[in-house]
Amino acid sequence: MFPYRRKCSKMRKLIRMTHTAQLAPSTPPARQRLHLGKVCVAIQARTSAEMIERAEAAIADTRFLELRLDFLPRPAAILPDLKSFLAGRRDVIAIATCRRKDNGGNFAGSLASEFDILLKAAQAGCQIVDLEVESAEEAKPSHLQKFREALRGAGSALLVSFHDFSRTRRLEHAADRIAAFEPDYVKVVSTAHTLADNLAVLRMIEDRSRSADVVGIAMGEEGLVSRVLAVRAGASFTFASLDEGVETAPGQLTARTLRDLYRLEQIDAATRIFGVAGNPIVHSLSPLMHNAAFRREHVNAVMLPLKVRALNDLLTLVLELPVSGVAVTMPLKEQILPHLANMDPLTARIGACNTVRAGADGKLYGFNTDVQGVVRPLEKRLRLKGAQVGVLGAGGAARAAVFGLVEQGAEVFIINRTHEHAVALARAAKAKSLKHEQLAKHRFDVLINSTPCGMAGNKQALPIREDELNAGLVFDMVYNPLETPLLKLAASRGIPVIGGLEMFVQQGARQFEIWTGKPAPEAEMLRAVELGLKKRS
Repeated sequence: MFPYRRKCSKMRKLIRMTHTAQLAPSTPPARQRLHLGKVCVAIQARTSAEMIERAEAAIADTRFLELRLDFLPRPAAILPDLKSFLAGRRDVIAIATCRRKDNGGNFAGSLASEFDILLKAAQAGCQIVDLEVESAEEAKPSHLQKFREALRGAGSALLVSFHDFSRTRRLEHAADRIAAFEPDYVKVVSTAHTLADNLAVLRMIEDRSRSADVVGIAMGEEGLVSRVLAVRAGASFTFASLDEGVETAPGQLTARTLRDLYRLEQIDAATRIFGVAGNPIVHSLSPLMHNAAFRREHVNAVMLPLKVRALNDLLTLVLELPVSGVAVTMPLKEQILPHLANMDPLTARIGACNTVRAGADGKLYGFNTDVQGVVRPLEKRLRLKGAQVGVLGAGGAARAAVFGLVEQGAEVFIINRTHEHAVALARAAKAKSLKHEQLAKHRFDVLINSTPCGMAGNKQALPIREDELNAGLVFDMVYNPLETPLLKLAASRGIPVIGGLEMFVQQGARQFEIWTGKPAPEAEMLRAVELGLKKRS
């Protein structure tokens, strides 16, 4: 993924000389017998009973847990129950963490108390203990050495961790601080504010994993890339939550999401990376749709949501990761145009690109599949050449519809609250504009709503009255909810309808074809999105 960069600074040498003279390496025999999964499920709870209950629930799907003892008001109280829990489950690997408040955790006790709890957790059966690098540096060498020897006696491995809860910077320096203690596992966690922050974490993993067992994560929504691709870069494992709402870190995904949506356990060096870029983007259904298509067609690829605050940040990720293709949302559809090596003629005329493909030459090529999202569903139902089509709205979604339908030979009328915008779009696309007060006098073969009216969370009134609904077919681009107010109104009058979900799937199907060169499994893509929407409703 990234070129290997060997680094051995003077600081690393100095730290190693200071500590290795006093501390024997910790390489317990038990470590060699650990068979870790790729996903460690982090468990937090308010009571000991709740933590054991959640651990019980987690092991139905995984045998690798992190027990965040610092979330408990009295961490020591769980140790007897923890011992019983682990004694009957020899195949479960457990990490014990009791992070102090000064180091970003919840434990209010002293350094000595932290050491005591971690050691007792090891003796209770936890095969790995997580010690913050700050605690390791604060401890007296003799105390730390005694702690390590006791861990070896309990058959437990030592993981030393660093967390930056504000940003991503100096990751190699943090790794050097940890490496000075020669732990069994090196864990470096930062906070991402850009997509490029993921690159820094993945580079650190690739560099360090050549000589150590390393874990690296960038927290936050922008850090999702690192959570999914860390193991691909060489990390020993990554962390996940048991369920939504019980995360132990910002941006943490559920284990089920990592396994089922992103297929983390199948990702390897040959996996092609795709993304859907925008802001906000966390609720996008594109990853659900495309990852279902990749799975159905046995394509070794994964799509990730990419939260983009600036286009240059996205371009950096695309070129350096690299990313094979991106679905882009507004305003990126227009901003990306100057950075394309080439684009199809329709994209150039519309002035918007929603699909980017990276070529073998490293250059970016642009397409607009929003057009197919409108045209394909309509072609299945009527002849577009000569059809009278009314389009409500004059924004980005309307633009693709209008240009695409005009190209198919339809006579298109644009109706918009701000009539001047309708006039401008009509002039650019060689369509016609219509004032809203003239709407009731016209009958259309198709009436298309391209406005967000009716979308979940949007409280704007419908852009049309019931007496203005003079059409043989009504097409609403809104797909959430599945049955919009406009579709309900049309159905009540016996007018056939097309929901926005069909448009969404059709434009996605065309993206799949552009990226893979294979026919899209449209039925599977539709099924995946329908299920996703129903779960959210």
